[in-house]
Amino acid sequence: MNLEAIQAAVREAGFDGWLFYDHHHRDPIAGRILELDEKAHVTRRWYYFVPAEGEPRKLVHRIEQGRLDSLPGGKGLYSSWQELAAGLKAMLYGARLLAMQYSPNNAIMYVSMVDAGSVEFLRGLGKQIVSSADLVSQFEAVLNEEQVASHAAAQKAIDTVLAEGWQKIARTLRPAAGKAGALTEFEMVQWLSSAMRNEGLVWENGPNVSANANSSDSHYEPTAERTAPINEGDFILIDIWGRLEKPGSIFYDITWTGVVGREPAEKEQLVFETVRNARDAAIAAVEQAFATGRPIRGFEADDAARAVIRAAGFGEFFTHRTGHNIAQELHGSGAHLDNLETHDERLILPNTCFSVEPGIYLPEFGIRSEVDMLTAPGKAWVTGKIQQELVRI
Repeated sequence: MNLEAIQAAVREAGFDGWLFYDHHHRDPIAGRILELDEKAHVTRRWYYFVPAEGEPRKLVHRIEQGRLDSLPGGKGLYSSWQELAAGLKAMLYGARLLAMQYSPNNAIMYVSMVDAGSVEFLRGLGKQIVSSADLVSQFEAVLNEEQVASHAAAQKAIDTVLAEGWQKIARTLRPAAGKAGALTEFEMVQWLSSAMRNEGLVWENGPNVSANANSSDSHYEPTAERTAPINEGDFILIDIWGRLEKPGSIFYDITWTGVVGREPAEKEQLVFETVRNARDAAIAAVEQAFATGRPIRGFEADDAARAVIRAAGFGEFFTHRTGHNIAQELHGSGAHLDNLETHDERLILPNTCFSVEPGIYLPEFGIRSEVDMLTAPGKAWVTGKIQQELVRI
């Protein structure tokens, strides 16, 4: 835990302190920021208060009194609920404006870890509870140079695997000699998975290969029991993600679409161009903001993409956020590009990574075009290849 950095961030935000609280690992964010053992046996409530100035304070149950011994600061103990209440009042004396993993109205549910009762109790002590959302982004989403390099390595590997995947489909359906082979969505998932493992990548679930109407389901997952064949004339969506198999590495996550053995239909082309233009509008909004030093929040990039799709008449078919933060978790704890599922007011910070992936999902097919972006002071950029037209397989 970097106490100096946490206190500096708390002071900059204008808070009196940051109050961490957990019970049964209900707040994994606290565990990661404080660098606690994620497998520790936590059966009683603990509290850790980092004031803007001065020594941190702990409050732990007597039967788990060593739970926070890895952290600096004085320790208070409790057993009864009365002692707990008195202990909290004492440890927070002199502090009024407290950041916690809380979101007003659960607007940003990704950081809304503190239960309503705890917030009620603290308000009863005269405390004002504010969201730690932007603080969490600073300590969960900001990447170091090694992590940025790990993202680049995953990007190079996955871009290559995806390109070879399109060729695999073509070779199977149109071999240089002999009879055309059979291929299913699930078989392609297995092929892509094997190729990624050979590149030293790891991931959870997926990848996803969707044919025709299955691509209308943005979270479709083929299985051995539920899979569609891939044939000449089909429309194909591939969503693929992974990271290096080493601690701290960062995901790379992309989605591309294509058609098998034919030119795109007029409607497919229209939808692709609309999605592409929406993607590029969000990219431009972020690039321009960082180039001019203007703060930009997650919802603003979503607005840029969604405006393009609405103007084209497809607004009702864009059913998810424009993008998500990417870090050691595929869906990280930083700002998402979202003004649909949430009104994400978190700042898109320098040295963070996120996807840009607008989509239109019609009953007969769906198109999503996903890229990843990185930011740094004064600039933002797309990290991998950018799809400009539907793949011809």
